[in-house]
Amino acid sequence: MTEQYRQACNRVSLYLFDNSFNLTYQSLNKALYSNLRSQFGLKSQLAQSSIKTAIARYKTVKQQLFQNPYRYKDEKGNWQRITKTLEWLWKPICFARPQADLVRNRDYSFVDNGQMLSINTLRKRTKCSFEGKHFAECLDGTYHLGTAKLVELQGLWYLHIPVTKAVDDFQKENVHHVVGIDRGLRFLTVSYDEQGKTEFISGKKMATKRHKFQEVRRQLQAKGTKSAKCRLKAISGRENRWMTDVNHQISKTLVEKYGKDTLFVLEDLTGISFDEGKLSRTTRQNDDLRSWSFYQLEQFLTYKAHENRSEVLKVSAKYTSQRCPKCGTIHKENRDHHRHLYHCQCGYQSNDDRVGAMNIQHLGSLWISGNNHPQYERITTAQE
Repeated sequence: MTEQYRQACNRVSLYLFDNSFNLTYQSLNKALYSNLRSQFGLKSQLAQSSIKTAIARYKTVKQQLFQNPYRYKDEKGNWQRITKTLEWLWKPICFARPQADLVRNRDYSFVDNGQMLSINTLRKRTKCSFEGKHFAECLDGTYHLGTAKLVELQGLWYLHIPVTKAVDDFQKENVHHVVGIDRGLRFLTVSYDEQGKTEFISGKKMATKRHKFQEVRRQLQAKGTKSAKCRLKAISGRENRWMTDVNHQISKTLVEKYGKDTLFVLEDLTGISFDEGKLSRTTRQNDDLRSWSFYQLEQFLTYKAHENRSEVLKVSAKYTSQRCPKCGTIHKENRDHHRHLYHCQCGYQSNDDRVGAMNIQHLGSLWISGNNHPQYERITTAQE
C-alpha cells in the first residue's frame, strides 16, 4: 500500500509540473481520481489523500522558494532580489520513500478499547498491536486525532499521528510575566523578565558539536564515494534530530519556569539576512547563523506556551540591539560586538545580548499596556 501510494503521489506531482502548478484540489481530483484508483489500486480515501499530499508538498516548496529569493549584483554592484516561484523548479517533486497518509476513522482507528490499531490496506483492514505507552493519554477523549502518516524504517512500522487539544485561551489582562528572549549563537537564548532577572543559555557546547558535524561532512564530501554519500545522509538526520532536541529542551525549560499566563516576546526575524556582506563575522559563524533553526525554536515555544495558557509575541527587531534600556538613546556605536558589551553615553553598560533581551521585554510590556504594534523609533543625541 505504501509503495502504491508513493507512486500515486509521484503521478500527481508530474501532473502538477506539466500543468502550470494548479494547486486546486477540485480540479486535480476531477482529472486524476479515476486514474489513481485504477492504475494504483487505491481505495477512494487513499486516492484523495495522495492528491492532498502532493498539493501540500508543493505548497511547502512554494513557501520555501518565496523565503529564499534569487540574489545578484547589478551593474552598480548593488544586491538585487528576484522572488522565486514554482516555475523555478527544473523537475517534478519526487516522493522517494514509501508512505501513506491515513484519515482518522476511515483509514485507521483504535479498536478493542484502544488496545489494537485497525488500518485500511489495498484489500482489507488489518488489526495490529502497537507500542505506545506514552500515547495512552491521547485516547482519553480530550484530544482530536488528525490524518496520520504510515512509514517503515529498517523493518519497523511507524504511525505518526498529529493530535490537537482545546486549551484555555490566553488573556492579556491576566498576564503574570513578560519575558523578552534574545536568540543568538554565543548564547542560544538570553531571557529577561519583568523582575529584572536574566538567564543565559550558552551556545558554546552546541557550537563545538556543530563544528564536528561540519568537519565530518567536509571530509565525506571530499571523498564523493557512494558510501560517503550514504554516510552524509545519515549524519544529516542525526544532526537534525539533535538540533530538534536542543530546541525542545530550551522551549520546555522556559515554559515550565514561568508557568501559566506568561507572555514570551521574540524578535520577528522574517526577512533578516545573515549573509557575509551584512555581518562582520567569520565564515564559520555565518554558516552557523544561516543553519541554526531559530524558527523551529519559535514554533516549539509557541505550541508549548499555548498548552500552558501563555502566548508568544513577535515584535520588530529594529534597534533592539542599539537602544539603551536606561535612557532610550539609540546609537549603533554603543555596542561593541567583539567584547559583547553595550556602553551608553549616559553611563549605563551591560552585556549586549542582555540589552537586546531587555529591549524586547520592554516592547512586550508596551503591548500589554495597549500598544498593538510596539517598536522603537530612533532618538539621536547631540553628538549625532
